[in-house]
Amino acid sequence: MKDVFSVPVAEAGSLIEQRGIDFIPEGERWAKPRDLFWMWVGALFNVEYVVYGALVMSFGLTFYQAVAVILIGNLSFFLLGLTSLQGPDAGTTTFTINRAAYGPNGSKLLSLFNWLTQVGFETEGLALIVLAAIALSSQAGLQVSTTGKILFIVLAGLIQLVLPLFGHSAILKTLRALAVPFLILFAAMTFLSVGKLDLHSVAHGANWQTMFAVLAVVISASGLGWTENGNDYSRYVERSASKGKIVLWVFLGTAVPSILLMLLGAAIFTFVPSATNPISGLPHAFPAWFLTPYLLIAIVQLFAINSLDLYSSGVTLQALGLKLTRLQAVILDTIICSLLTAYATFSNQFNTLLGDFVLFIIVWVAPWTAIYLIDWLLRKRSYDPHALHKARGGLYWYNGGVHWAAVVAQVAGMAAALLAINTTVFVGPISSASGGADFSIFTGFGVAALIYWLMARKGVQAAEPSEALEV
Repeated sequence: MKDVFSVPVAEAGSLIEQRGIDFIPEGERWAKPRDLFWMWVGALFNVEYVVYGALVMSFGLTFYQAVAVILIGNLSFFLLGLTSLQGPDAGTTTFTINRAAYGPNGSKLLSLFNWLTQVGFETEGLALIVLAAIALSSQAGLQVSTTGKILFIVLAGLIQLVLPLFGHSAILKTLRALAVPFLILFAAMTFLSVGKLDLHSVAHGANWQTMFAVLAVVISASGLGWTENGNDYSRYVERSASKGKIVLWVFLGTAVPSILLMLLGAAIFTFVPSATNPISGLPHAFPAWFLTPYLLIAIVQLFAINSLDLYSSGVTLQALGLKLTRLQAVILDTIICSLLTAYATFSNQFNTLLGDFVLFIIVWVAPWTAIYLIDWLLRKRSYDPHALHKARGGLYWYNGGVHWAAVVAQVAGMAAALLAINTTVFVGPISSASGGADFSIFTGFGVAALIYWLMARKGVQAAEPSEALEV
C-alpha cells in the first residue's frame, strides 16, 4: 500500500495541492481557524440562498414566520462547526475519518451516498450556470440553439474543473478574494429591493405543521447539508488550534451570510412571488439595467460554491476506495456532473428531480451526522491516522471491516427519518398523524444517536496518544 505519510508535496500553503486523502503532517498545517471563516463567507454569499429564502415564503408563511424559521434553521450551522473539528485531529478528509465509525468496508456505502449528494449539488449549480448563460445570450439578442446549449454545458464543466483541480489552498484563497464583491452585490440587491417590500403580503400565514415542514427544508439547505464537507477543509488547520475558535469562525462564516441572504429572498418574495427561480424570476425584483451584472456575478457565485462540492466529491471517490489520484477523481466527477447537467437542462423534470434529491439528503445525512459526532466523542476526540488508511486490520477493522453498531444505527435512523418525513414524493405515517409536520431530521438524528451510543459505548476505543500523534 502507498505510504500516505510520505507523499511528496508542494510547499505548504502553495497554490497547487498534491495530496488527496493523505495524512497532512503538522508541518503542512498552514491554515488558521479564521481562514475557514473567509472560505465559507465566499461560498455562501450566493444567489442560491436568496432563492432558499423565497422558497420559504412560497409555503404560505407570513414574513415574520419566515424570519423565525430562517433564524432557527440556520442554528444548524453549529453542526458544521462540530463536524469541522475532526480534521485537525485526524489530518485527513471526512470520509476517511468516517472509517473509524463504520469500518473501512462499512464506510463505503456512506461514501457513495456522499458522492451522490455532492454530484447532485454540483449538477444543480452547473444547470443554473447554463441557464444564466442562456439568459445572458438572450439579453444580447442571441438565440441559443441545442448545439449552443451543449457548448455552454461543456464550457461550464471545463471552467468548473479548474479551481478544485488546483486544490485546497487555491479554493480558500479564491473564495476569500470573492467575499468582498459578493458582499457588495448583496448590498446592491438589498438597496434596490428595500422600497418595494410588502411585509404584510400574506395575512394569515401557515399552521405549525407547515412551519415544521419548512424548517426541515431550511436545516437541510443550511448547516445539515454541509456537514459532510467540513473536515475536507479543516484538515489543514493546526492540531493545536482552539476548538472553540474553529466552531465560532465556521458558524459565523456560514450562518451570517445564509441568514442575511435568506431574509432578503423572503423579503423579495413579498413583491415578486417568482423569486424562487434565480434566473427567470428573481431578476424581476431589480431594474432592467441590473440584469446583466446580476447574471454575471451569479455565474461566478455558482462556480464558487460548486468548487467546494467538486473538491469534496473528488476526495470522497478516493475514500470510497477507487484507485484514483485526486486530480483524476475531480476530472471523472466533472464529466459525470456535465452529463447529468445536460439531462437536467434538456428535460422538463428538473424541479421533480431536485425534490427527490432533497428527500435523499434528509434521510441519510441526519443519521450519519449523529453517528459521526457520537463516535468522535466516544473515542475521546482521538484517532490513529495510520489505522484510518489501512485497507485491512488495525484499530478500525472491527468485523471484516464493518462496524455493525454504526450500520444498524444508520439504517434505524434512516427508517425513523422516513417515518416522519413530508414531501411531494412520500409522506411518512408520523407526519400524516401529526397533520403534515416534518420531524424527519429530528427523528433520524435522535434515533441514530441513541442506538449508536447504546451499541458502541463499550466497544469503541480511543487511539493511544502515541498512535494519534504518530506521523
